[in-house]
Amino acid sequence: MAYWLVKSEPGAWSWDDHVKAGVAEWDGVRNHQAAANLKAMAVGDRALFYHSVNDKRIMGVLEVVREYYPDPSDASGRFGMVDFRAVEALPHPVTLKEIKDDGRLGHIALVRQGRLSVMPIDDEAWRILCEMGGASP
Repeated sequence: MAYWLVKSEPGAWSWDDHVKAGVAEWDGVRNHQAAANLKAMAVGDRALFYHSVNDKRIMGVLEVVREYYPDPSDASGRFGMVDFRAVEALPHPVTLKEIKDDGRLGHIALVRQGRLSVMPIDDEAWRILCEMGGASP
């Protein structure tokens, strides 16, 4: 199993929106590095759902339930999407400030490549982030 972090502006698609939907597609990704990360996902992989822009916090855990397939909103046909199922909300959403203040997490893409919308999370960082949020790794 691999671990990921996916970012969304809560005004466009929030954690609560995803929870209400249950299973929903993660579409609209147009960055090649982020798209490559979507392509690398497998059914059963887990992802942290991060509210970007003003909120800047990890809200919950998702699970990949459908691997990469074409995104019909992309007229060029170059980009795709995956489907995620909402697994659990974090009892304590983890803020970007908390992440940056924890020296063990300085290497993750959220800190080093702040604009990347889909990024891998290594096993140790996953464990740390889940513990910070009160979820079981």
